[in-house]
Amino acid sequence: MTPTTAPPRLWQRIFADLTPLSASADYRRLWFGGTISWVGQAMTTLAISLQVYDITRSSFSVGLVGLFSLVPLVVFGLYGGAIADTVDRRKLGLYSSMGAAALSVVLAGAALLDFHRVWFLYAVVALQAVCGALTGPARSAMIPRLLPAEQLPAANALNSMTMTFGSMVGPALGGIIVTVAGYGTAYLIDVVTFGAALYAMWKLPPMKPDRAEGARGRASVLDGLRFLGTRPNIRMTFFSDLAAMVLAQPKALFPAIAVLWYGGGPGTVGLLVAALAAGALLGGLFSGWQGRIRRHGLAILLAVAGWGLAVAVFGLTRNLWLGMFFLALAGYADTASMVFRTTMLQAATPDDMRGRLQGVFIIVVAGGPRLGDFLAGTTADLISPTAAVTGGGLACVLVLGLLALRWRNFARYDARSPQA
Repeated sequence: MTPTTAPPRLWQRIFADLTPLSASADYRRLWFGGTISWVGQAMTTLAISLQVYDITRSSFSVGLVGLFSLVPLVVFGLYGGAIADTVDRRKLGLYSSMGAAALSVVLAGAALLDFHRVWFLYAVVALQAVCGALTGPARSAMIPRLLPAEQLPAANALNSMTMTFGSMVGPALGGIIVTVAGYGTAYLIDVVTFGAALYAMWKLPPMKPDRAEGARGRASVLDGLRFLGTRPNIRMTFFSDLAAMVLAQPKALFPAIAVLWYGGGPGTVGLLVAALAAGALLGGLFSGWQGRIRRHGLAILLAVAGWGLAVAVFGLTRNLWLGMFFLALAGYADTASMVFRTTMLQAATPDDMRGRLQGVFIIVVAGGPRLGDFLAGTTADLISPTAAVTGGGLACVLVLGLLALRWRNFARYDARSPQA
């Protein structure tokens, strides 16, 4: 008699699927190490912003921190992906993580020696972004080598929880530690947390890319872009995310919204940011259903449309708690979209191209929200915050619908026979 697989229990259908953590010791170490180190990195990000403000008393100078991080991430994103498709990804991830840890050591040493220079902090931020542009493609390209394809949605949902958890806990801890013990202590704690990620990378087996027969020794960025040009389904994952992040990104308007709509201040801004993050975290916690979905393209379209509609309705609210509810819905939809987009990218891309396409993914994820901040701010100044938020959400849904009509096969994508 052929054994049958027991149907999942109710809690397994609702909550995050933890199967990848038990199925692969390598993935488990990578996940736990990444979760711990992400908290430390989020602490450092906040500490640098606070330190820049302490030195300059200028919000503009603090804003430049993001620019010094974004530019190297975009510039080196494609090249980091090409390197990840050429060399042993384990070594690339390990060495670039060691570089990031060394930069935290440098920050700690400078703070403890009372060396406070804005140009120095900007330089370190830029170098951190270079390390991130090398680590990101390598780490993402490793996941399909550690787990079977059917476990990728669950793994990506768990990875989303890592990022969201770190983004929520890291700044809170960082603010407390900086206040109590100073910048040097916060940076030293980041160095310690890097140990978990380095250990996980060190324990991995070799991860050389599976190169096609006759392929050149060095992976080419242009070859990766040409490959992307022939894969409409993968391109649609990028286009759909850009529609959401460029057209319907409300974060830059939270300070104005807090005052104009809710009569609040910085505390209200914090609640709006927390609502979006809490929804994203819930998207990872309640992700058990995602592993049973096969129509990933259709799921992405529905999730991105959900983001746009939730943002649009948020723009019409004038009750703080109701606004937070719709922001949480938007955060949940964004996580669902991210899980399916990442899974499609990993499953429908040959191993020797995964690094380069992950580099493109990093550029889209990093650059889209920055363009969205600019568009939302400009629209709010020219018309109104309501027009920027609600109009942006509706524009997201409209553009997404046009994209779906242009590439109809995207909605038919089946994870059981992935076609890029």
